[in-house]
Amino acid sequence: MDTSPPPPPPVWVVLRTFLLATVTILAASIVAGMLLHSLDPDRPPIETLQGLRGLIAGALASASALILTLGIAARRLTLARLRLVPGRERGRDIVAAILGVLALGQALDSATTLIGLSDQGSMAVIRKALQGASGSELFFAVIAIGIVAGAAEEVFFRGYMQSMLRERWRPTLAILVTSVCFGALHMDLLHVPLAIALGVYLGFVTERAGSALPAVVCHIVNNAVYTLLTATVGSWDGRNLHMMLGVAGTVVFVGCLLFLRRSLPASARS
Repeated sequence: MDTSPPPPPPVWVVLRTFLLATVTILAASIVAGMLLHSLDPDRPPIETLQGLRGLIAGALASASALILTLGIAARRLTLARLRLVPGRERGRDIVAAILGVLALGQALDSATTLIGLSDQGSMAVIRKALQGASGSELFFAVIAIGIVAGAAEEVFFRGYMQSMLRERWRPTLAILVTSVCFGALHMDLLHVPLAIALGVYLGFVTERAGSALPAVVCHIVNNAVYTLLTATVGSWDGRNLHMMLGVAGTVVFVGCLLFLRRSLPASARS
């Protein structure tokens, strides 16, 4: 019996898996929306989908579709091959990576506010759905958006897609292509570039650590913190405030980036 590991999948197979995941997400989201609407048929469908329950259902549908697709595509791959085992990272590296992703998120959020785009696109819909959430609804939102969706996206994109592309390409190209696909999945003109920037950073963290687990932790914390702050604090107003937050976020992000570059030297292929 041949127990040798399977060869690296061709690039077109990895990209086909991404397209399959996208189609599966759309199908799962439609089914979730129909089921949710059936529970309250008198409410306009658009209100149902853009409400908090619609947001939670969408996050769970998307995560389920990603994991289902991954289960089919990566059934012969080990956790080590997907880099879902600990790598070179230490506790301080994970802390720096988390601070970096939070700082990047704040810098990007302040930038969109300063150029007048904060009230447009899917991010505005998400903020509106989350504002004022409390109790069990907030708890389930943190679980669905923070833990489930954040983990599923990282396992698929950094764990599977970037790792498989890296076996065919140089790490930098694997990071960029994976990040573009990650951004495209969000299907919103404003959300796409923000997601690409996040993907590039998480891809960098993955390559430096030699593991996708730190990126999983970063994404979970980022989504959970965003969900909690949006629900409990809401949006911050004021141009001067966002200028300060944007500068502070950029400084902290660059500092974390430099720290990770020193603490986690690049591998020979980077």
